[in-house]
Amino acid sequence: MAKNLTAPTWHNSALPGDFAKTVLMPGDPKRSAWIARNYLEDAVLVNDVRGVQGYTGFYKGRRVSVMASGMGIPAVSIYARELFTAYDVDNIIRIGTAGAISPEVHLMDVVAGTSASTDSNFGAHFGFPFVLAPTASFELLYRARQAADRLGYPLHIGPLYCSDTLYDDDIDYDPVMRKMHVLAAEMESAGLYLEGMRCGKNALCLCAIVEDTSSGAETSPEESEIAIDRMVRIALETAIES
Repeated sequence: MAKNLTAPTWHNSALPGDFAKTVLMPGDPKRSAWIARNYLEDAVLVNDVRGVQGYTGFYKGRRVSVMASGMGIPAVSIYARELFTAYDVDNIIRIGTAGAISPEVHLMDVVAGTSASTDSNFGAHFGFPFVLAPTASFELLYRARQAADRLGYPLHIGPLYCSDTLYDDDIDYDPVMRKMHVLAAEMESAGLYLEGMRCGKNALCLCAIVEDTSSGAETSPEESEIAIDRMVRIALETAIES
C-alpha cells in the first residue's frame, strides 16, 4: 500500500511533534515503558495503540523518544516508516537482544550492526533490481562508537543476520555465518535498515547478547539486565549527539 502518511496513523495516535527527532526502539512494549520510567525525565505517553507504547521525555536535558516495534521485520517496518515519514523522525536506534554467532562475541556483550543479511524477501517490494544490502547509518554507528568509548563499554561492530523465523527446521547455518564473520542473529535489523534507506533517514541496531547460538548458553536475568543497561546507555548517549 503506497500512500502519503500523515499523523496520526492507523498504528500511532501521537500528534505531529509528539516524537523527538531520535527514537529508541525496543521490541517489547513493556521495555519501552521501563526505559521511559528509569532513564528519561518527564516522560509522557504519546502512543498506546495496540499496546505498543511510545514515550517522549528528556535525557540529560535533550528530548528523546522511545517506542516499541513488536517482533519481526514486518512489524518494525510499519512503525519505522510511520515515524520517519508521518512524524519526521530523523533517527531510529533499535535496542534489542540477540544470539552470538561469532566466537569473539560473548554473553552480555553489546553489538552494533553495520549491515543485516537476511533470509527475508521483504526488500523485494522496493523494486530494486539487484541484491539489496540493508545497511546502518554511518553517522549513528560512528556516534555509538564514541558513546561506548566515553562510557567505557566494549562495543563489537560488524554484520548481523536478521531472520524471518525463530523456530525453524534444524538447518545449521552458523558455520557459514562464522566464516563470513557475522557477529550475531536477531529479527528486526534488516527491516529497520531498509526503511531508513528508503526514507533517507538514519537507522542503527544495537543488540545485547543474551544467548550463544553454538553452545546454547544463556544469560541469567541479572546478567541480561546488566547487558541491556549498557546497550540502553550507549543508545541514549548516541541519541543526544545525533
